[in-house]
Amino acid sequence: MSLSVGQVAKLAGITVRTLHHYDEIGLLTPGERTHAGYRRYTDADLIRLQQILLYRELGFPLDEIAVILDAPHTDELTHLRRQHELLTRQARRLNQVINAVERALNAHTLDIPLTPDERFEVFGTFTPEDHTPEVERRWGDTPHYAESRRRVATYTKADWLQIKAEAAALLDDLTAAYKAGLPADSDHTMNLAERHRGHISRWFYPCTPDIHQGLGELYVTDPRFTSTYDRHAPGLAAYLRLAIHANAARHPS
Repeated sequence: MSLSVGQVAKLAGITVRTLHHYDEIGLLTPGERTHAGYRRYTDADLIRLQQILLYRELGFPLDEIAVILDAPHTDELTHLRRQHELLTRQARRLNQVINAVERALNAHTLDIPLTPDERFEVFGTFTPEDHTPEVERRWGDTPHYAESRRRVATYTKADWLQIKAEAAALLDDLTAAYKAGLPADSDHTMNLAERHRGHISRWFYPCTPDIHQGLGELYVTDPRFTSTYDRHAPGLAAYLRLAIHANAARHPS
């Protein structure tokens, strides 16, 4: 069974002119011709065309492809293995580029006006923009998200350092209460939960007791949030959740 030049062009997604050019330069000469002189492509021709197109996709010029395909002691499997390795490398490079572009897009969306050095001083290796897509998916259409973005866009390095210092001090006090065995519904621990709610309200958005309870649930259901607290003391995230709920009962919405 053989195919016409038009059939092969349609099958491969290339033009008839391209196939004519490959024939003219000796890169892909059809294995058969009709009595009228029309080109007919065999199965072997289609396999060679596949190799040509794969190498073209990898950026090889036509003259190099001809040398590669006509090299002695090579077969289809050899070419496929080589192409798989090259494509895998290319995919890794493209993924790195895609990730870099996504980070830049997310950083632009987050609107944190810090230089790279300032961002590292404030956040270290943590990149807030990595969480932007999920935050937008969960809360992007809420006024609280809009308010948070509005505030964050105005913060300077000094603001972020103050936010970081307040959060660290609160976490230290919460960890100390937990390790001391204070009940989550003790006045001291509930006051810490209220400090936590006030910190969010002061710096990001009005955090009502109901919203605060929702955050408390997130701290124990999302492993990323849980690990943030539990690396200071196993069980700390659950402890904070209980304190948040106990404190909310003191401050009904």
